Amino acid sequence: MRFSFPRFVSLRRIMLALLGSAILAFGLCHVHAHSGVTEGGVLGLTLLAHHWLGISPSVSGLILNAACYLFGYKALGRPFVFYSVVAGGGFSLFYALFEQLPPVFPPLAGAPLPAAIIGALFVGIGVGLSVRAGGAPGGDDALAMALSQVLRQPIERIYLASDLIVLLLSATYLPLSNLACSLLTVVLSGRLIGLVQRASVPSLKKRRA
Repeated sequence: MRFSFPRFVSLRRIMLALLGSAILAFGLCHVHAHSGVTEGGVLGLTLLAHHWLGISPSVSGLILNAACYLFGYKALGRPFVFYSVVAGGGFSLFYALFEQLPPVFPPLAGAPLPAAIIGALFVGIGVGLSVRAGGAPGGDDALAMALSQVLRQPIERIYLASDLIVLLLSATYLPLSNLACSLLTVVLSGRLIGLVQRASVPSLKKRRA
């Protein structure tokens, strides 16, 4: 009996999801991790829970991500699950590889403002490409994709609203300077995600004309 892939499986979309995951992993590993600039969403919530409740991010992250992916599956179906596995698995693999490299941008460790801008470029383009492929590399991306579909709102608005809520709560323990830079990076990255997701790509026939 010959095995065949489901009709929604596309090699182009798989490669797009992996490319986005690689860009995202590089930015988080070599910009955010060394600069003290954080993101909103699930990551921000896990840090908040750890600070105030003593809950390990390994536990809270697992629970929150699982809930977000379940909601995404209910709203977006099997193709979303498939490409999210590709994007999420790719992110973990690429992050593990990039961790083996020495710091690529050492000056950013003491420069949160440039780090916020550069980090937003990596996050916005990386997540935007994965979302464009139909998958979510993280739980907050899954939640944003599902809410965008359910509420009929541009995805950058969903990102901005959820990130602002998390950052507002994080103001209870984050230094004001780090909070301001984190706010800048989530606003820029959310905007970029929406632009990349909706960017029109000329077809091969049009380019040849």
